[in-house]
Amino acid sequence: MRVDLFDFDLPAANIALRPASPRDSARMLLVPAGGDFAEYRVSDLPGLLRAGDVLVFNDTRVIPAQLEGLRVSAAGGEAKIGATLHKRLDLRRWQAFVKNGKRVSEGDHLVFPADVTATAEARWDDGSWTLAFHGDEPVEVLLERAGRMPLPPYIAAKRPTDEADKRDYQTMFAQKDGAVAAPTAALHFTPDLIAALDGAGVGREFLTLHVGAGTFLPVKVDDTADHAMHSEWGTITQEAADRLNAARAAGGRIIAVGTTSLRLLESAVGEDGVIRPFSGDTAIFITPGYRFKAIDGLMTNFHLPKSTLFMLVSALMGMERMREAYSHAIENGYRFYSYGDSSLLLPGGDQARDS
Repeated sequence: MRVDLFDFDLPAANIALRPASPRDSARMLLVPAGGDFAEYRVSDLPGLLRAGDVLVFNDTRVIPAQLEGLRVSAAGGEAKIGATLHKRLDLRRWQAFVKNGKRVSEGDHLVFPADVTATAEARWDDGSWTLAFHGDEPVEVLLERAGRMPLPPYIAAKRPTDEADKRDYQTMFAQKDGAVAAPTAALHFTPDLIAALDGAGVGREFLTLHVGAGTFLPVKVDDTADHAMHSEWGTITQEAADRLNAARAAGGRIIAVGTTSLRLLESAVGEDGVIRPFSGDTAIFITPGYRFKAIDGLMTNFHLPKSTLFMLVSALMGMERMREAYSHAIENGYRFYSYGDSSLLLPGGDQARDS
């Protein structure tokens, strides 16, 4: 499909630079398969779901994966560089996207703050680099000293990262270190909202997908068939898969909280609709024409024009339906992107639990 089919105009005023406070006060647009859109707050979610439905969260934790430093060549020359870690390769090596990466050669010494150093080992076909960090301390410990939270470019271009982002750009479920981007749909959840969902009989399950920096990269090709997704590592346990299958068999809907949860669930499901345990890399790329097998709905923020995530929601709800939804959101002042407002996409209907 032509990538320009997924383009739309987004005023800069609609891009959120800070999250709503409290988190669950963010607006939420209900998008059913047909009919009118409906305006809610995220705190209204318990009344929009049914007892027996299950929300699926990503429990990954964002690490301070953005580094600024110097490249020191074997000849002694220096150049400023920036590195955004993307994916762990082993205990000391990470794949990273390097700003000014063309100035880097294999074997160059990279020097970051707080005595954190690495070697540029090998260049990937996509221009990224394998960075091998020196020393015995875990890389996560080094990043806590030298790194900063990797805010999306559309926020970082407008303001610097600050102390508030260490809290704001982390979900309440964050447990497992490894993401370099937050599963932002879950940023809206609070303990009070979880308690209300429990009272409404809505279940929850967890999986882990370590979101990579590739999620920020624009689609640079003209046709979706030519776009290569960057792989990300994820896992779903046998126990979680069994509970999800049981909930669905009992009539509950599986609602993915965020596109990261959705992509991993769809990577783990078979053609028979049964979700199976999963551990490994996924590079699933969902575009219109895809048949969803694992999920019945999606809670997600509003995404970039021509992004793989706007393609995904268009696959779920239909291109024309999502164009209408995004036009409605823009005209009514919804806040877009990572710190923005939410939507609840229900392709099979929008009946609330009491209907």
